[in-house]
Amino acid sequence: MSLRVLVAPDKFKGTLTAPQAAGAIVNGWWGSRPQDEMEMLPISDGGDGFGEIMANLLGATECVTATVDAANRPVGARWWWQAELKLAIIEAAQVVGLAMLPPNRYHPFELDTRGLGAVIQAAVAAGAQTVYLGIGGSATNDGGFGMARALGWRFFDDRDLLIEKWVKLNKLTRWLPPLDPILGVDFLVAVDVENPMLGLNGCTRIYGPQKGILPAQFPIAEAPLERLALRAAEHLGYEVAADPGCGAAGGLGFGLRVFLGARMEPGFEIFARHSQIDAKIEKADVILTGEGMIDKQTLMGKGTGRLAQRCHAMGKRCVGFGGMVEGVAKTHMADRLFHSVHDISPSLTNPTEAKRNAALWLERLANKVAGDYDWS
Repeated sequence: MSLRVLVAPDKFKGTLTAPQAAGAIVNGWWGSRPQDEMEMLPISDGGDGFGEIMANLLGATECVTATVDAANRPVGARWWWQAELKLAIIEAAQVVGLAMLPPNRYHPFELDTRGLGAVIQAAVAAGAQTVYLGIGGSATNDGGFGMARALGWRFFDDRDLLIEKWVKLNKLTRWLPPLDPILGVDFLVAVDVENPMLGLNGCTRIYGPQKGILPAQFPIAEAPLERLALRAAEHLGYEVAADPGCGAAGGLGFGLRVFLGARMEPGFEIFARHSQIDAKIEKADVILTGEGMIDKQTLMGKGTGRLAQRCHAMGKRCVGFGGMVEGVAKTHMADRLFHSVHDISPSLTNPTEAKRNAALWLERLANKVAGDYDWS
């Protein structure tokens, strides 16, 4: 029996883009089930790849702006412009992304989001009335401090001296807004997680380690953000740092909310709206998705988890492929959301080989799953 199969993976971080992952899954599935009708729809939740995927959906053209990366090194940052809609699409990972830096060379205490300011200014100068910002995949943990400074915000310590490094924000006493603020632009932040900025589920403790912050350094990293959050609460009249998504990208979600008045929305929901994914799910018999690691974070706003939730609500079979699948996730998520979940490592090969030849092993995994199950 022929099936209609929707192939909608996210990126396999560090190894495959979402389109590359979709291609590998299609090739593998067709090897076992050549009669099936396949449709590819690479997804994004606001992390790496958000810009290109959204640009393809909206017909936006690529632009490049000279700026600096998270380590203050010169870089030509890509962003996208849709002239008819007066819409700019910016991906933080293209400016201050962790993948842009050599491994283990820089510590997050040395990094900030300053380079993002120039790209935002370029989009505004082009005439943007709406700016989509995908902020996942950053190398930073500065609460958007660098970006704010680049846009003209000034921060002062207890001696009324300018603060130039985010780790010195624990001495923050006041800030001043830009002399020429950005007005009349709607900033919509595509967040890929729902974490607040502070605390046990905040950006430092949950995502800091993958950026190089050691557990012993958590208090050092958290103190500047706590002071920044306190000042923001005083100015806005509520604890904005506790808003879901303010912990995205090392607190960049918070910074965009406070210093640009941005709205936040799950990145997958923005993608879903423009891709008309619900109609595509409705037509499909099976939906295939995946990401590099399926784990508890998959249910914290990640695209694969949100897609699986959608499929579950619509009574559709959703199969999850992961480079690795956390032990608890393999049973817990399969019961709650997925028809089944499958890993490349250790089921088919070791982690090193899985990363070295990710497309090959993902293709083999899809081929095996297509052949092993009764899909009638």
